[in-house]
Amino acid sequence: MAPEHPGDDIALLVARTRTVPADRIATWDLPPDPSLVSDIRNAATRRLAEWGLEELSFAAELMLSELVTNAVRYGSEPIQVRLIHDRSSLICEVSDGSSTAPHLRRAASTDEGGRGLFLVAQLSQAWGARYTPHGKVIWAECTLDAA
Repeated sequence: MAPEHPGDDIALLVARTRTVPADRIATWDLPPDPSLVSDIRNAATRRLAEWGLEELSFAAELMLSELVTNAVRYGSEPIQVRLIHDRSSLICEVSDGSSTAPHLRRAASTDEGGRGLFLVAQLSQAWGARYTPHGKVIWAECTLDAA
């Protein structure tokens, strides 16, 4: 505990890390081809079935469709998809070589697009972006008990 009137700034950082076994991580590298979005959905569905997470398939497929489509349309190579089956959640990640930030919008009923990240936000318990030295990662997390 810091004294009531500390003589300097005090910071305490506590971090807990844990590893995820390699068999609970699925990774796919993609060329920027929109026709491959369905292949990723199918591969993700198969992996979720292997993990016994079939009940998350619909949400994961929709989230991956939106995130991969955005990466193909607005991002740059390299594009990578990862599914991480943690103890209590499923994390869908799509990375690309662009640092362009995604924007959550509410599309009007007459708009052709603009609903992708809104759908991701509705289907996930949390989502966000993190930047890397070579681009960004957009992630969405679903808790396993939410299924």
